[in-house]
Amino acid sequence: MNGFCIESGENAVLKLTNLYEKYGYGKFKMSKFEEYDLYAENKSFLKSENVITFSDLSGKLLALKPDVTLSIVKNVKSSAQMPYKLYYNEKVYRVLRESKDYKEITQVGLEYIGQIDLYTVFEVLSLAVQSLKAVSTSYILDISNLRFINGLLDETPLSAAQREKICELISHRSAHELQAYCSQCDIKTALISKISALSGIYGSFEKALTLARGLVVNKSMSEALTELEKVYELLKGFGMGECVNLDFSIVNDVSYYNGIIFQGFIEGVPAVVLSGGRYDNLLKKLGKDSQAIGFAVYTDILDSYFVSDDPYDIDCVLLYSDNDDAFSVGKAAAAILSKGKSISVQKNIVKDIKAKQYYRIKNREAVEIV
Repeated sequence: MNGFCIESGENAVLKLTNLYEKYGYGKFKMSKFEEYDLYAENKSFLKSENVITFSDLSGKLLALKPDVTLSIVKNVKSSAQMPYKLYYNEKVYRVLRESKDYKEITQVGLEYIGQIDLYTVFEVLSLAVQSLKAVSTSYILDISNLRFINGLLDETPLSAAQREKICELISHRSAHELQAYCSQCDIKTALISKISALSGIYGSFEKALTLARGLVVNKSMSEALTELEKVYELLKGFGMGECVNLDFSIVNDVSYYNGIIFQGFIEGVPAVVLSGGRYDNLLKKLGKDSQAIGFAVYTDILDSYFVSDDPYDIDCVLLYSDNDDAFSVGKAAAAILSKGKSISVQKNIVKDIKAKQYYRIKNREAVEIV
């Protein structure tokens, strides 16, 4: 699609936080630091195992947080106060895969912690779609269900390591490599065909669901597909059907995630800008008796691809000299501001600033320079 528009990271943050507050999500504020043990015990949940650590004055090993969800889950309490509907606007610190350098990354996202039902899943997915819409005019949300993938793999004699390898190949959509590897793992021929076919199911929900029905071999897969169908019908009913695809190549760590998972993309950005899903298993691992679903938007990525349509930096520049008294300058600036225009008050013209109009003080009033 031509003519797409991407919001800057700063504008995106304002739009997203306003959106989440409208749906009753409250802001969760946290410290920049966490005890390192939290991350050491959950490294496979993190995007990178490299964590910036330091010791405080008491000798306790702390870390700059590389993830927000872990901190939220650690600090919420299982109680009658649930559900917790939380959003955040935080900095996390991670190693970039390309350069191996640490980077401060801005994340905005939300978490729903409590009993999850069909409406809850729909609400979070619809907010994910609306989040993409808030930052770009051209976007897509890819959705999968780990129960469907795990249901198929449960029919095999695979070890944990073999399952992990197959999930990796599914995520790469490597059908040929997938078939070759499965052939080495004592899997029945019929199941090898279904696993290979799974990696190629991607596209509009209605067409992809038809293909997926042909792969169902047990109750778990059938239930997972039914959940996807119901969620899609809800999204379609609210005008979001064309904004979502079914994509079984999305595979997250099954020791933490379960059920619906998803990723968001916008045109012009060759990377995931939104990622989320159900993570009940993480709560269990941290001793929380509850369920959870959420997502994060990587707003820092947007600044790398944002191009403003406005050639001007500001509406007006007001010039003054040493002969002009400060009160007159302030009054002239206030008069321009009262017209709803932005203004930069300067003694000299700054070449790097492009303004629509230029004024100077004359007889204690702002007069436009033509």
